[in-house]
Amino acid sequence: MSRLRSTNAMILAGLAVLALLGVIAVAAPWIAPYDPEALDVMGVMGPPSLAHPFGLDVLGRDVLSRVLYSLRVSLLVSISAVAVATLLAVPLGLLAGYFGRWVDTAISRALDMMLVLPAMLMAITLIAILGPGSAVATLAIAMIYLPILARVMRTSTLVVTGLDYVAGSRARGASHLRVLVSHVAPNALGPVVVQASVLSAFALQLEAGLSFLGLGTQPPTPSLGGMLADGRDVLIQAPWVEIFPGLAIVIAVLAFTLLGEGLRRVFDPRGVAE
Repeated sequence: MSRLRSTNAMILAGLAVLALLGVIAVAAPWIAPYDPEALDVMGVMGPPSLAHPFGLDVLGRDVLSRVLYSLRVSLLVSISAVAVATLLAVPLGLLAGYFGRWVDTAISRALDMMLVLPAMLMAITLIAILGPGSAVATLAIAMIYLPILARVMRTSTLVVTGLDYVAGSRARGASHLRVLVSHVAPNALGPVVVQASVLSAFALQLEAGLSFLGLGTQPPTPSLGGMLADGRDVLIQAPWVEIFPGLAIVIAVLAFTLLGEGLRRVFDPRGVAE
């Protein structure tokens, strides 16, 4: 009972924080006190005050407004990237795990080739080919997590395919498509949902890292990673320029992590997604 309560608390806490962040991100144009690009040349690196609760950055821009706008970009890129990766990974893993043999070999070897490069190196390579920007960063992050999610789906499909009710459905003459859609896919998706929620936290960090390097979201669009890059040279003189975007990343990542851990306890007690 205590484990169930803690699981429910994790899921509710993660969902509540993510919902709040989502509302803030969507409503940024209405709740931000200033234009994120408006300059106050007389208040450059001004400390937090009633007029500017998060202070001003190196160009005299309101940090609070920029954090609100940056949050929507980071959430959009990270969630979109994981969603795209999931949509591609589910059918690939399903086919590989269900049919096996040459289908499994062909799909698995292609996915293994995508896992050769480290995540950041693969992202930088794609961005170097296609150019920087939030859309390209989304595609790069999706390609990084595609093989991970596909392998989880494959493993889960192998487990489900070996169960008695799948064999019974086959014995009754059900087609492969019917077995996949009605029996295998719905029961194999749990670990993928868990892994996707966890990867959303890493995707947000990766997007921030790419923006920090100047390879993700491009100015004048504000981004959390870009804000960290802007404030790294004035960390001693104006620490608030770094602290508040950093806190936004920490809160968002913690929310995704809580949700993922709670979902793991519910959908993946055997640890297939690990």
